[in-house]
Parts: sequence; structure tokens; C-alpha cells
Amino acid sequence: MERHDGMNFATRAIKAGEGGDPTTKALNTPIYETSTFVYENTRAFEQGIEDAMSWQPGACLYSRSTNPTTIALERKIASLEGAEDAAITACGMAAVNLALLSNLNAGDHVIASDDIFCCTRSSLEDILPSKGIEVDIVKVTDIKNIEEKIKPNTKVIYLEVLSNPRLELADIPSIADLAHKNGITLIVDNTFLSPYLLRPLEWGADMVVHSGTKYVVGHGDALCGLVSGTKKMVDRVRYYNDNLGTHISPFDSWLALRGVRTLPLRLKKQCENAMALAEYLEAKPEVEYVYYPGLKSHAQHDLASKLLKDGFGGMVSFHLKGGYEEMSTFVDSVQMMPIATSLGDVVTLIHPKHHEGDLIRLSVGCEDINDLIADLELGFAALKK
Repeated sequence: MERHDGMNFATRAIKAGEGGDPTTKALNTPIYETSTFVYENTRAFEQGIEDAMSWQPGACLYSRSTNPTTIALERKIASLEGAEDAAITACGMAAVNLALLSNLNAGDHVIASDDIFCCTRSSLEDILPSKGIEVDIVKVTDIKNIEEKIKPNTKVIYLEVLSNPRLELADIPSIADLAHKNGITLIVDNTFLSPYLLRPLEWGADMVVHSGTKYVVGHGDALCGLVSGTKKMVDRVRYYNDNLGTHISPFDSWLALRGVRTLPLRLKKQCENAMALAEYLEAKPEVEYVYYPGLKSHAQHDLASKLLKDGFGGMVSFHLKGGYEEMSTFVDSVQMMPIATSLGDVVTLIHPKHHEGDLIRLSVGCEDINDLIADLELGFAALKK
């Protein structure tokens, strides 16, 4: 594998972690669809077990633990995050839970943000407390809320840097400073921004997780979770990943490798489209409010301008004047945007969120902006009938 230290992000998205296959000379990283790996003799086998069980780089024993395709993805993600190491899991929720479980034990306390993915909330409010871990849920946009909940047994602060679905932006540098003054680990879910738009480790976070299914894969065809940090912390995640069987398949790792190469290209277009749609929606009289950090009306716009130098993301949430009927009429009238969960796809997705106050969430894709606006116009036209 070639080294690409010092190269720009877009180059590392293509090159880092990969190189010509040493066996076949193939340009692209192969899909190593094998469950186990062969050793020449007993001594080599014993050494292989020792290396694999101590997480030595590149040591492959069994594909639940490590696989060459996944190792290439790990190296690429570590490079893009500016991390010492990265681990890959089966999906985003595996990454979230392994990051939490590898840093928390019974009797410990975690502080988490209130506007957060529903499955993460289930883990925080149900699964962790059932295992003897204390949890406090607070609004992290006011750092005083976090400070007031810190206790002697607080081990982790966990948050989504750009929250789901209200797109509230956390002040990572300030929260990291507070965490480290109190000996607390800061874990940040950066799914909504990707390492292209924000690298939380550079702003003081200790560990970063992603649902790589979203922007890293980028094409809606593979599940993938990412955890980045120091090798010591990531090795602990690998231990849990191995023992709990939350490993990714080699084929999904390969799809993620293919997808991440175009991450900068996709995000540039998605940010451009999202900004245009947010401005368009904010000007519509039928819209009550729009959440998008690129808008001056956003509560954390100044912070967003400081942290997000390459774009404000591809997610836009908005609320129509009215309630459920207006939301459903609008969403059911657009034709080009599929009604679907998930996000980060090159295809724009529309997600009606009745249980979030009849909010409409857009995951903005890479289509022509004029076509996207024309599609939303169908929704507004239906409201007038």
C-alpha cells in the first residue's frame, strides 16, 4: 500500500488505504470473500493467532475479526478523519453502541444530546440503563446543561454534531474543553456531515462514529458503520465488534470503498442543492420555518460558519403552516423524491416525520436543482387546492 500523507482530502478519498493488489496486480482492492485464512506451518499459525488477537495491523485470521477488504476501508477512513485508527462495523447502530459500550460499564454515567436518532435514543433510554449505566439526556446547544449534569462517575458525553432531525449544531470545541477538564470522553456522531465537511477529532473530540451507510457509501446500496480515534480506543471497539459479531461483510466494505472515492464530489453538489432549497423554502409563505445551518436564521449559523468551511451539509428540515394533513398532502404530491428513511444518497429523499411535530426532512441529492424545485412546487400547488 502506498502512503498518501500530506495529500489533500479528495486525493486521499481515492488513494488512501489502497494500492495495486500484490497478488494479482489488480488496480481496485479485491473483495476477499473468505471466512478464514491459511498459514504455511504451525509456528506461523500460532503467530497469526497472537497477532490477530492483539489487533496487529494487517493480521488476518478470520473474517469476523479482520479482512483485507475491510482493512483497506479502515485505513482510508482513518486518513480522512485524521485519526490514528478506525474500525468498521456492520451498520451505524453497531458503531454507536460499540463506541458507548467500549467506554462504559455498570455504575458509569453518560450525558447525551436530546435531539438524536431514534434507535440511539432507545439505546440510551432503555438498553444502557438496563445494564446499570446511568444516562442523562440534555439539550447540548447550551453547554450549561451539560455542565450541570456532570457527576463523579460521568465517563462519556455523547452527541450528534448536527442533530437529527432538527439540525442543531453542537459547539464541539467548547464541549470538548469541558469534557477534558473533567476527565470525560467525548464521542461525536458525525453522520449528517461526513469527514469531508467536519472532522470532529480536529476540534477536540476523542472518538467519532458514523453511519457510513449514508454519505460515505453514498449510493444507498450497503450498510456500514465507522468508529475513529486513537488505536487504543479503536482496538477496544474491535474487541467488542469481534465478540458481539457486529462485523461488516467484505462485499459491503468494497461498496463503501467504491462510494467514498466520490465523497467530495457528491457533498459539494449536495451542499449547493441544499442551500438553494433551504433559501427557496424559507421564502415560501406556506412554510412556517426551515432548519438549515447555512441560513442566517439558523440559531447556530455563526458557529456553523466557523466549523463548516466546505459547506453546510445536505440535510434540510422544514415545517409547513398547519399540521399532519398539510404535511401528508405536500409529501404525497411530490413525484421525483421517494418517500423513504435514511439519507446521504445521490437521490433526494423526503421523510415525513409525524412524531417530530409533522416535520418534513429532506436528504438532498445530486439532481439538477431546477428539477428539485419543480418537484417541491407540486407539493405547494397541492396545498392550494
